[in-house]
Amino acid sequence: MNRVNLLAALVVAVILGLWEAVVRLLAIPVFILPPPSSIFAVALVRAPLILPHAAVTFTEILMGIGLAVCTAVPLAIIMFAKPAMEKALAPFLVASQAIPVFALAPLLVVWLGYGIASKVFMAWIIIFFPICVSLLEGLKSCDPEFRVLFRLMGASFYKTLILLYWPWALPRFFAGLKVGVTVATIGAVIGEWVGAQQGLGFLMIQSNARLQVDLVFAAIGWLTAMGLTMWWLVGVLERKIIKWK
Repeated sequence: MNRVNLLAALVVAVILGLWEAVVRLLAIPVFILPPPSSIFAVALVRAPLILPHAAVTFTEILMGIGLAVCTAVPLAIIMFAKPAMEKALAPFLVASQAIPVFALAPLLVVWLGYGIASKVFMAWIIIFFPICVSLLEGLKSCDPEFRVLFRLMGASFYKTLILLYWPWALPRFFAGLKVGVTVATIGAVIGEWVGAQQGLGFLMIQSNARLQVDLVFAAIGWLTAMGLTMWWLVGVLERKIIKWK
């Protein structure tokens, strides 16, 4: 373990230790704020209950990420190739993020039902924007001298895109993807809060109604673990692909 990881682990340990001490010393009831030890115990003991819900939420998030990548990448390339398209679509992209997701969630449940489709669409809305904007900015940041060189060599736009623009924009693309995967849980869980029959968001609502706050925190812990895992996997993929970075 290097020094940075050791420092991060130490900070987490200190925060959890202070949390545990404050709850014990002030005798805070478990149904208001459970100690970390109780949350970890519930996360392990109730794993047979939590894991099926976590699998549903994780599936929704993965499908949302896949849909976001498949739509954001082509749209960013189109807006880069046709600046007029960027000017026409930019207000709609900004509007998609300006509208609170809580306002859209009930409508999506009405339109798409209580199944997985509405949750995937909610995740897509949140993930799509950072990927699309980051990739577009990466494409536009390409050094003009390299553009001129490719043009003088008679390279077509498609060949220039593959050999110059895309490699140049990859760091920005992965930066946007990291942001997207870490906030993807928000869309899926909000969709489950509004209307669902399974998933971690559904489990949190049900547990909160029964004052099982430790189970709510356990579900939050699993969501956090999923977000951190996806962020780490994107970082591994980035290092494998962008070997020159």
